[in-house]
Parts: sequence; C-alpha cells; structure tokens
Amino acid sequence: MMALLDLLGRRTALRILWELRGEPLNFRALQEAAATNPSVLNSRLGELRAVGIVELVDEGYRLTAQGRGLMEALSPLARFAERWHATPS
Repeated sequence: MMALLDLLGRRTALRILWELRGEPLNFRALQEAAATNPSVLNSRLGELRAVGIVELVDEGYRLTAQGRGLMEALSPLARFAERWHATPS
C-alpha cells in the first residue's frame, strides 16, 4: 500500500492517470494535457510503465487493465472530490 501511495504521490502521477482515463494519448498530447514538462513526464511514464499501470501502444500511452482497475478503485475519491468542491466554504 505504501509503495503505491508513494508512486501516486509523485508530481503529476495522478494527473497522468486522469488524462489517460479515455483514449490513448501520444507523448506531446499527454504533456499538454497534464501541463508538465517533458523530463517529469518521461520519468513518471517510466515509473508507471515499470509497475504495469501504463503501457505504450501504437496510438500512444494508455492505461493497462491494472491501470483501469486503479482508476476504478479511485472513483469513490473522485466522487467525494466533486461533492467537496461543490460545497460552499
């Protein structure tokens, strides 16, 4: 659990996963969508690929079955965040 939280807590890791929740994206499109620099993106993609959450296919980068499972596991957190954001302070 701690290893996964460490990985997800790294700069832009969750943003990359969020951007890949749909169709595959090539490096440049993912860089723009995640609003990050090429060096950080390259590092995060390497880490996410090494643990089998992201893969590179002809169309670009996409979530693996494990990556989609992770996003599904995070969906209650996403719903909480939407409600939290909508609640006035």
